[in-house]
Amino acid sequence: MTSPADFQSPLADSPALASGAEENSAWLQGLGAELAFTQDAAGVYLSFYWHSAGRYGLLPAQVTGQLMRDTFGPVALTPYLERVGRVVESLIPERFSYPFRFREQYFLFDLVVSPIMAVDSEVKTVLVMGRLLPNERSKNLEKNAPAQEDSTVLASSLDLHQKLLSKIVGIIRRTLPPSSELYQKLLSKIAHNIRRTLDLTTICQQTVNGLGQALNVSRCIICLYKSSTPAVPVVAEFCQEPYCEMLGLELSVVDDAYLQQALTTLEPVAIEKMPVNAFGQQSMIVAATFYQDRPNGVICLHQCDRTRPWSAAEMEFVQELADQVGTAIAHATLYQELEEARKQAEEASRLKSEFLANTSHELRTPLNGMIGFLRLIMDGMADDPEEQQEFLKEAHNSAIHLLNVINDVLDIAKIEAGKMQLDLGPVKLDELLSAVEDLSGAQVQQKNLYFQVQRPATCDEILVFGNYQRLLQVLLNLVGNAIKFTHEGGVTVSAEVIVQKVIIHNQELPGMVLVRVADTGIGVSLDKQDRLFQSFSQVDSSRTRQYGGTGLGLAISQRLVEAMGGVVNFYSMGEGLGSTVTFTVPLFQEPVMISTPSLETIDIFDEI
Repeated sequence: MTSPADFQSPLADSPALASGAEENSAWLQGLGAELAFTQDAAGVYLSFYWHSAGRYGLLPAQVTGQLMRDTFGPVALTPYLERVGRVVESLIPERFSYPFRFREQYFLFDLVVSPIMAVDSEVKTVLVMGRLLPNERSKNLEKNAPAQEDSTVLASSLDLHQKLLSKIVGIIRRTLPPSSELYQKLLSKIAHNIRRTLDLTTICQQTVNGLGQALNVSRCIICLYKSSTPAVPVVAEFCQEPYCEMLGLELSVVDDAYLQQALTTLEPVAIEKMPVNAFGQQSMIVAATFYQDRPNGVICLHQCDRTRPWSAAEMEFVQELADQVGTAIAHATLYQELEEARKQAEEASRLKSEFLANTSHELRTPLNGMIGFLRLIMDGMADDPEEQQEFLKEAHNSAIHLLNVINDVLDIAKIEAGKMQLDLGPVKLDELLSAVEDLSGAQVQQKNLYFQVQRPATCDEILVFGNYQRLLQVLLNLVGNAIKFTHEGGVTVSAEVIVQKVIIHNQELPGMVLVRVADTGIGVSLDKQDRLFQSFSQVDSSRTRQYGGTGLGLAISQRLVEAMGGVVNFYSMGEGLGSTVTFTVPLFQEPVMISTPSLETIDIFDEI
C-alpha cells in the first residue's frame, strides 16, 4: 500500500484530477490506497473508491454526487468540513484520524487530505486517501463475516460497538481542536448574530439555523413560552429534507414530560432513543431558554435518521447557547412591549389632541353665543321686551349647552381616574322613560321626526337597580345622538324585561331590563364601530365638527352602565342603514307580566 508520505504534497495538473466529476473508481484504485475519494468543500462526493465497499453493499455509483451526510460519511460532519476548508484555504495537506459511518457501521480511518491544484483557478476540491486502522479492521471484519456469527460474537457485538464509539470519541478529541474550543467558536458566532438585532423573529431564526447546522441535526425548532399558556408555538425552524416541518404547530407542555422537565429544571434534557412518534425523531435534546431564572422559550433538536448519543460537549454547548438566546428573547420582548407602549402613547396623544381641538370648539361656540346675546341686550339692541326675552333665552340655552360639555369632560376625567362613585337603589323605569320623552320632545319636533317609547306590558311598576341621574344621563346621551344623526324617519326607545337571576355587586337580583334606542339615521360603517366606545376617540372628526359634540357620549354611557352592572352594545349594518344601541340595567324586583314574552326576546347573556 502507498504510504502517506507518498501523497502529502499538493496535486497539480493531473488530467484525471482536472476532470473533476469524471474521475472514476478505477483511477482512484490505481493510487494504491484502501480508501480514496474526491470531494468539494461543501461535502459532495465527486468520485469514490473503497476496496471494502462491496462487503457492506456500498457501490461507487451510490456515493458519487451525494452529500456526505446522506451516505457513507464522517460521524461529525461540521468539524470534518472545517478541516477540509482549512486545507483548501492553506493549500497544505493535513493528516488525521477520523470516524466514518455507513448505516449502523462505524469505521475509523487514518486520512490524508490534499488540495487538488487547478490551473488559473482557485482550489475548490480535495483528494482524500486513507486506510482503516488495524484494530477497527479486525472488529468490522469479525462483525460482518457470516461464518463467524455464532452466539458468542452476537453477545459481544454490543460491547465491541461501545468500545468502537469510545475510541472514536478519543480519536476526535486528539485529532481535532478541543471540543470546548470548537463549540466556543460556534457559540460566539451565533451569539454575535443574535445580539445584532432586537427583532424577535430574526433572533429565533438565526438561532435554529446556526444550531441546526453546527450540530448537523435533522431538525431544530424554537418555541416561545409563557407560563400562563398550556402550549408553546413553534416560531422558527431549521429542517433538512425529507423530514416534515413543524413551523406554526403548538406543542402541549402538559402532555410532554420532556418539555416539562426542561422548563422546570432549566437544564438540557437528552433523549438518545425516542419512542415512535409522528415527526420521526429518534433522538432529541430539549433545552429551555431563560432570563433571570424564568423560562421564556424552548429549543428542541431532533435527529431523525438515526439514534444519536449526545456528548457532554454538545450538551454544554446547547446549554450555553440557550442561556444567550434566553437573554436575547427577553430583551427583544421588552423592546417589543416598549415599542407597542410607545405607539399606544402616541395614538393616545394624537386622540387627545384631536379631542381638545373639537372640545375647544364646543366650548367656544356656546360661550360666544352667551357673550353675543348679552352684548346685544347691554347695547340696547333689543327693540322691545319680547326680543330682549328671546335674547336672554338664547343666552340661557348656550349656558346650558356649555354646562353639558363641561360635565362630559369632568365625567370622563373622573372615570379615567377611577373616582366615579355611584349610589345605587331602586329607580322607576316609567319615570325615566317619561323624563326622556319630555326632554327630547323639542328636538324631535324641530327636525320633524317621529319619537316612540315602547314600555313592557306589566301589571305593576318596573323597578330597576341603579342611579336615577346617571341612568337619565345615559338615556339622554343615546337619544340625543340618535336625534342628532337622523334626518328622516325617527327614533324608537323600547324596554324589555328578562327574568333570569343574576349576581350584581355581590347581590342576587331577579333579572335585567334591556333598553333599546333605535334610529333610522346615518349609521356607522362596520370597520369603524370598534372606535365608538374609546375615550377621546371619534369615528370621524370631520363629522363631529359638522354635528357638534365632544364625541364622549358613548364612552361615558358605557362606563356608567358598566358601573351599575350592565353592558352597552352598538349595532349598525353600515352607513345610511341606521343604528341601534342597547344597554342593560339590573331589575330590583320581578314585575308581574301581562303576557308571556315573544319569541323575539333577546337573551341578555348572549349580548353580554
